[in-house]
Amino acid sequence: MPEGTAHPTPISRFQHLIKCSAAQGVASVVAWAIVPGARGAERTPGLARWPRKLTDRMSFLHLLGVFLAVLPSLHAGSSLRFIAVGDWGGLPNAPFYTAREVAVAKEMGRTVASLGADFILSLGDNFYYNGVTDMYDKRFQETFESVFQAPSLRKLPWYVVAGNHDHSGNVSAQIAYSKISKRWHFPKFYYKLRFKVPGSNTTVAILMIDTVTICGNSDDFQSEQPLRPQNAGMARSQLSWLRKQMASSQDDYLLVAGHYPVWSVGKHGPTECLVKQLQPLLLKHKATAYLCGHDHNLQYLQDKGGIGHVLSGAGNFMDVSKQHLHKVPNGYLRFFYGQPSSQGGFAYFEIDGKEMRIFYIEARGKSLYKTSLPRRRLI
Repeated sequence: MPEGTAHPTPISRFQHLIKCSAAQGVASVVAWAIVPGARGAERTPGLARWPRKLTDRMSFLHLLGVFLAVLPSLHAGSSLRFIAVGDWGGLPNAPFYTAREVAVAKEMGRTVASLGADFILSLGDNFYYNGVTDMYDKRFQETFESVFQAPSLRKLPWYVVAGNHDHSGNVSAQIAYSKISKRWHFPKFYYKLRFKVPGSNTTVAILMIDTVTICGNSDDFQSEQPLRPQNAGMARSQLSWLRKQMASSQDDYLLVAGHYPVWSVGKHGPTECLVKQLQPLLLKHKATAYLCGHDHNLQYLQDKGGIGHVLSGAGNFMDVSKQHLHKVPNGYLRFFYGQPSSQGGFAYFEIDGKEMRIFYIEARGKSLYKTSLPRRRLI
């Protein structure tokens, strides 16, 4: 497989503004997606550039807050950086977006402009409430392209999974849209990504899964659990693929990303299907973390095996509910944010040869929580 190439992104202007010399640059890499059945590797460079000037004092304060939160980790040198955001899918009626989605998109742009990123993970519910109809649906333009339009985001690849609302429409149309958009990468219902941290032999594997195919759809308004997969054969095939990928992974970091959470204290609570079928695999194969959305807030949980559960579902709505706290084992919940007055938020990741750092960032630029997970030890 071809190796990633580092592209330095200077942040010296910011360093001089805050009189800090700890960080000399932010690197971004060329990532390749390994897709089941694909002929080879697809390479998509992601470059982040510093804006020429800050026209808004508040924008500067937002960037400063986030930068100071991430700054202690930047001394490590080259790293892989990305954003994970879920449930950002706007509305089915004009103007087809929400104020929160716009605020989250703007803060993502500011964060990438100042700190750099190589790609974005979209964790499902990309188009409320009933997905899209075909690959030419105007929702792609009105809810996605026109909203996530910051210069720093335009060249970043988005790697996508489907959520339950997407499955209420035409998921195959979202997959087909990959042929139209240069940044929308959704090759199959489930697939593998593999990245190399620049300047090192450290590898990161991300298994992008379709939890709705595995568990079935659910009614958000009733907060019901998915009862059973619509196609049992497809569910078995995906789980078989997932087991093989996890068992064979020798990567330094192994992430799994889907829509439904394994663990959540929010409105939907733990997904019983995934607690039974996915959680044992995460533990057995020493996964680093599971990334998800579905509940409309930000959560970080860590299970008995030390696996991080990163819930980033605050891209469009906010829900303060912790009604399923009693269904999550004691000590698992480390962080929760669902403030109704908030403009939403997302998770920002930085991975190097030592650890994976996770930052939860609010749409006004505030760093809410920081944690880290070590690289895997397979021996």
